[in-house]
Amino acid sequence: MSDSASNWSDRLLGGFRKTSDRLSENIAPVGNARLDDATLDEIEDALILSDLGPEAAGRVREALREQRFGNEITERQLREAVAEEIAAILRPVAKPLEVTAFPRPQVVLVIGVNGSGKTTTIAKLAHLFMEDDYEVMLAAGDTFRAAAIGQLQTWADRVGVPLVRGPEGGDPASIVFDAVKRGTNEGTDALIVDTAGRLQNKRELMDELAKIRKVLGRLNPEAPHDVVLVLDATNGQNALSQIDVFREVAGVTGLIMTKLDGTARGGVLVAAAQKYGLPIHAIGVGEQLDDLRPFDPDIVARVIAGVA
Repeated sequence: MSDSASNWSDRLLGGFRKTSDRLSENIAPVGNARLDDATLDEIEDALILSDLGPEAAGRVREALREQRFGNEITERQLREAVAEEIAAILRPVAKPLEVTAFPRPQVVLVIGVNGSGKTTTIAKLAHLFMEDDYEVMLAAGDTFRAAAIGQLQTWADRVGVPLVRGPEGGDPASIVFDAVKRGTNEGTDALIVDTAGRLQNKRELMDELAKIRKVLGRLNPEAPHDVVLVLDATNGQNALSQIDVFREVAGVTGLIMTKLDGTARGGVLVAAAQKYGLPIHAIGVGEQLDDLRPFDPDIVARVIAGVA
């Protein structure tokens, strides 16, 4: 493993410790025993309790059964096998968010419930694009909360990118319209748009997003090019219900998972991949600007299985 990958796995371990500990309780006793139904049941239960969910846990169990059942296996070999099966679930959805749209700008709507880390993720995503020498602009489309506008302005200043904003309570679609026009005139590569995250009124949110889409369509029929849902990994299985709702109201095209440096088990990444198959663009493992990185399925799988 490279130094960079090792550094990432060290930070991920903080967030995935519960998963690793849970697996340790059931894998460690295996020793050099044969892999039987009882052990497979224990491993499946451990994976479910670690937020992988029944579908992904069942898939891992059956793969182990087909490949290893009845064989003598060490703890290390079992962990490696679990890691490989988890990686097989995650690899198809590991897709970095790339700036490919023409004409520019590529419009990225960022959605998520309040408190998910949405605003800071927008800033980190802008920083990530800038590392690849793209010109980036932000739009403060969450006009429902004055704090959201102010926070995004602070991050825009810190990252060094322009922000198109309006007054609290203003029309988000008008702000997005102005941002696209300005981005087009200035040759911006990527326009990242903050949106409201209030799910308590789904109809209002749906209407607001529909209006934004309508305005964007007048300027560029392909926009928005991406609708990225930011999820808080500490919410565990509740994050899956958020995917259900936002797919309905916003047409989610990809996911970013945050707060994997704290108490999150991390297994919800696997559950989401198995259930929805949506691209996972990146994960956040800290508060610094460079703590959002493209999703690496193999590192995450090995951390979950405790072999990183």
